[in-house]
Amino acid sequence: MGAGKISGIYLQNGEIFDDVEIVACADLLVERAEEQARSYGVPKACTPDEMLADPDVEVVLNLTVPAVHAEVSLAALEAGKHVYTEKPLAVSREDGRLLLEVAKARGLLIGCAPDTFLGGGLQTCRKVMDEGIIGEPVASTAIMMTHGPEDWHPNPDFFYQSGAGPMFDMGPYYLTALATLLGPVRRVTGSARVTFPERQVTSEPLAGSTITVNTPTHVAGVMDFEGGAVGTLVTSFDVWSEEHSRIDIYGTEGTLSVPDPNTFGGPVRVWRSGDETWNNVPLTHPYTENSRGLGLAEMAQALRSGKEHRASGELGGHVLDVIHAFLDSSEGGRHVEVGSTFDRPEPLPAGEKVFGGDA
Repeated sequence: MGAGKISGIYLQNGEIFDDVEIVACADLLVERAEEQARSYGVPKACTPDEMLADPDVEVVLNLTVPAVHAEVSLAALEAGKHVYTEKPLAVSREDGRLLLEVAKARGLLIGCAPDTFLGGGLQTCRKVMDEGIIGEPVASTAIMMTHGPEDWHPNPDFFYQSGAGPMFDMGPYYLTALATLLGPVRRVTGSARVTFPERQVTSEPLAGSTITVNTPTHVAGVMDFEGGAVGTLVTSFDVWSEEHSRIDIYGTEGTLSVPDPNTFGGPVRVWRSGDETWNNVPLTHPYTENSRGLGLAEMAQALRSGKEHRASGELGGHVLDVIHAFLDSSEGGRHVEVGSTFDRPEPLPAGEKVFGGDA
């Protein structure tokens, strides 16, 4: 559901995973759905309503813009479909909670991107953490700073509206990685600002047009994790150049350098007490290329097996809660307690391609 730019990699990877068969592609602009269906061999292009009425559709993959994630996911759940949605789960906390409640009441699954934490890089980091290689987690830093998507995205306006900005757009990658490595967040303190009230688009086909910014574009703050670690997070679309964008986790016995959480591979590096340099950690898990759709495939497998799926709506809901906590803290000038939690997903088995394919 939604045949925009991000749909390409999902449609391409649809053939990789054993548990997924893409049977239809829908968009409000049916011609766009038809173009993607032709390009990737999808048997049917249709309207959103036609997709929801199709008895062959078990799961709706929601790739619409963030502002309508909740509306589209809710319609799918009410039509009796399971849902896997791109991040964020919803724009508002209330809509996120509603989706989880409706899914539970109807006996349906809901999953949420990002699924990069299931890739070989972050699963290797999980193994490092679980084996105590860096000791007890003390703190973390996570930094994502760029000058925004208006120089590469064909339609960048939505990045600067409510439900987007760097925290809603890129924050889920960093927060999901940290949450699956360190556990739930209990408290947040944040500051946010809009640096450029208008942005000039330089990408085609809208080069020369102007975007009015309606959401914070630089957000920074501190997270207290339930396990005791203290994390720092910065997300920004206001920086021309920087050298710090990455995640580090600091333990009592060493430091773990985490790969870009917007990717599935490495490198993974460790510097332990007594070392004199970084040491590369060989990746222990598969799916190191761009494997978007991995979370969808795992949820599809869970539908048949009855097991819990890892890229869950509860995890996505907690990440959404933390995002709002940063913005609420900045606006209110206070600490914000995070009301939600989640069960930390079990790690994937090392060395096994449990969902098939060559990714």
